[in-house]
Amino acid sequence: MYKIPISVLVVIYTNDLQVLLLERADHPGYWQSITGSQDPGETLYQTAVREVFEETGLNALTYELQNWQITNQYKIYEEWRWRYAPGVTVNTEHVFGLCLPEVLPIKIATREHLSYQWLPWQQAREKVFSDSNERAIFGLSKMVG
Repeated sequence: MYKIPISVLVVIYTNDLQVLLLERADHPGYWQSITGSQDPGETLYQTAVREVFEETGLNALTYELQNWQITNQYKIYEEWRWRYAPGVTVNTEHVFGLCLPEVLPIKIATREHLSYQWLPWQQAREKVFSDSNERAIFGLSKMVG
């Protein structure tokens, strides 16, 4: 079954703007926030909750999960296009934020990620490989800071 070209990006952060980043298992050195494609029948909010749990072990419903009402469209990296139906080259990403009261331990999905780290937003912004992830982290600094 092909992935739906609609996804979420969830920036997990603390009140003092520490940002959680995960290192991709399929591309060591690529750091990112939580991402994932929508499953059939899911709302975007449900996708965000599911992806946060799958990738971190955190229950997003316990904290403040907000749809930031930001939508990005981007070309799907060539190396990942096989996951989508033939001819699909563009993904639509919806940005969410999840505010935690403090830095919490994370249980990563080892098939998806090698490691994680909490960084001040400025360092997190510089470390992510995706332009839309970088913009979301920068936007977080303006929304909260």
